[in-house]
Amino acid sequence: MASRLIQVQSKACEASKFVAKHGTSYYRQLLEKNKHYIQEPATVDKCQELSKQLLYTRLASIPGRCETFRKEVDYAKNLWKNRTDLKVEDAGVAALFGLECFAWYCAGEIIGRGFTFTGYYP
Repeated sequence: MASRLIQVQSKACEASKFVAKHGTSYYRQLLEKNKHYIQEPATVDKCQELSKQLLYTRLASIPGRCETFRKEVDYAKNLWKNRTDLKVEDAGVAALFGLECFAWYCAGEIIGRGFTFTGYYP
């Protein structure tokens, strides 16, 4: 077990050195490739305009998201109606999904409590 830990530490050290050596060049290359997305000059007015565009774009996407949600609910209802045809694999995937949702809920609760397991701070 200790040898495995040493291997992981050496790999992490190599990755850190690689990022330190090539990180800035990758950052510059990424900015150069996507410079047409950068707004110049970055003024407060421009930032407010972009935030409003993002907000209204998200609001405009709500009907499509609602339709997708309805389709998912109809699919789940159909699965429930035909549960006798349900395969074990499908039930296993559903159980794992539920378990993952519960795990994310527990993680959120722990983070919300300030990384404590026993209770909230006064």
